[in-house]
Amino acid sequence: MVFEGRHGLLEEEQQRPQPFRVDVELVLNLQPAGVEDDIAETVDYRDVYATCRQIVESTSFRLVEALAEAIAHELLAEFPAAEVGVRIGKPAVDLGGPVEFVGVEIWRTRPVERRRR
Repeated sequence: MVFEGRHGLLEEEQQRPQPFRVDVELVLNLQPAGVEDDIAETVDYRDVYATCRQIVESTSFRLVEALAEAIAHELLAEFPAAEVGVRIGKPAVDLGGPVEFVGVEIWRTRPVERRRR
């Protein structure tokens, strides 16, 4: 997913939107959805997209690590995943030389007692 956000250490980055790549992986049991062929038995990708978009476009963080944490926290709160992986890529960064992007990857697990079934 690619969204426009205002995240970064520099004041200019907080003021001017720039692109952010967001990749997420949700770990959950997909067998019921596969067997039943029923969207109600899984996570609707459109809802995951909307959640990520809302966080990237309506908040502002100094660090991409904080952005990744916010997305992971919200995905675990909203969806029945046991684990979530979030990768953030920031392609429009100036490091003084050629770079495709900078980014982070985090994995967070729902505490066992809070996992949904």
